[in-house]
Amino acid sequence: MSGALMFYGASPKIFEMAKELRNRLTEPEKILWEKLRLSKIDGYRFKAQHPISEFIVDFYCHKAKLIIEIDGGYHNKSEQREYDLNRSNILNEFGLRIIRFKNEDVLNRIDFVIEEIKRNLILNERGPFREQKGARRMMATRVPLL
Repeated sequence: MSGALMFYGASPKIFEMAKELRNRLTEPEKILWEKLRLSKIDGYRFKAQHPISEFIVDFYCHKAKLIIEIDGGYHNKSEQREYDLNRSNILNEFGLRIIRFKNEDVLNRIDFVIEEIKRNLILNERGPFREQKGARRMMATRVPLL
């Protein structure tokens, strides 16, 4: 597998920043990483703080083209929401699906988070994203709180 495909042209500086972030995961990121690492979810391999183009995503599975983001409270600010939307649009152009969870989801509902990840892994196995007749499927999604 070509590094250019897996990292989508990420620069050495982005790789260095990703390494630093891996050394200081937030508590919710640590909890989810324990569930994802070592291919614990149906054999899928995830990478933590993974460089993609000019971005660093919280977790990435190359086989499934799936990004998982864990959002703290600052993601509720309008400027950050706009940045996240633009970032998601760019990552979607690479054919990547993004699912987002709030810190609280990981801290209080980890079983739900894992089931949503599994559901998205299954969706990605069905092939490339296609626009459904009569409806547009958004590739970047926020998992709702119940």
